[in-house]
Amino acid sequence: MAARWWLWCVSANMAVALLLSYGVPSASAQRKKEMVLSEKVSQLMEWTNKRPVIRMNGDKFRRLVKAPPRNYSVIVMFTALQLHRQCVVCKQADEEFQILANSWRYSSAFTNRIFFAMVDFDEGSDVFQMLNMNSAPTFINFPAKGKPKRGDTYELQVRGFSAEQIARWIADRTDVNIRVIRPPNYAGPLMLGLLLAVIGGLVYLRRSSMEFLFNKTGWAFAALCFVLAMTSGQMWNHIRGPPYAHKNPHTGHVNYIHGSSQAQFVAETHIVLLFNGGVTLGMVLLCEAATSDMDIGKRKIMCVAGIALVVLFFSWMLSIFRSKYHGYPYSFLMS
Repeated sequence: MAARWWLWCVSANMAVALLLSYGVPSASAQRKKEMVLSEKVSQLMEWTNKRPVIRMNGDKFRRLVKAPPRNYSVIVMFTALQLHRQCVVCKQADEEFQILANSWRYSSAFTNRIFFAMVDFDEGSDVFQMLNMNSAPTFINFPAKGKPKRGDTYELQVRGFSAEQIARWIADRTDVNIRVIRPPNYAGPLMLGLLLAVIGGLVYLRRSSMEFLFNKTGWAFAALCFVLAMTSGQMWNHIRGPPYAHKNPHTGHVNYIHGSSQAQFVAETHIVLLFNGGVTLGMVLLCEAATSDMDIGKRKIMCVAGIALVVLFFSWMLSIFRSKYHGYPYSFLMS
């Protein structure tokens, strides 16, 4: 009986010793982990107080974004801002990203749950290579836990790069709502005031004769310009803020027409506006040729010119449609 009791005491002491021997290093490791995390957050907060968007190279990215521990999300913009890269879209996206980061930094809801960072290709090409990234700009959310999922890569070509659109995406991925506050822009009010002043001046100078206000041609031209602007997609550009064009950083090839039916470039709307205007001009010439009192020779020339304009520009318009809606079976001349 005594031997059993002695054996039980020895086993219990050994179990306690093993528990203590493994428990002490575990607690020490936990304290070390918390200390490292605290240092990382403090470093990020210090940099954020100086500049809302933290510029990172390869070492900073691996240490503060990729390496654990981390209890914060990092929104990283991968870009190429150097002049020799000739990335116009990168400059425009950077301006919107800066507005978004400043809105978050100086809001009352600012916390250390999320940080904004930027990796320039010329400062962190190893990061681009590590992530197999071959285009810029690109926005990726690195969540507090786990690796980035498919939805953590921002769909730039679909949503555009406006600060408001990126803020909605961040709210979906991190539950952090950012109210975008843009710096005041006085260009719009000044231009509106100048326009009203010009109109007021013209009305004052012509106050004795207001017949020009009843000019059908003038009003028709103004209405036509408005219709062409709206049908070309200018309002979509204003809402979504897409890039003007896309330049492949490797080949240097510039795309002015977006390959998807769900998005467009600003240059694309200008091209569509030109083509719509050409078709409209052709139709106007055809109408004038049919109703004008000019001699038959001039009317024939107007008719031929009108048909040529309609056929040419409509064919180009259809070619754009076919390039965006793949599989569209119909074509017309050069389309």
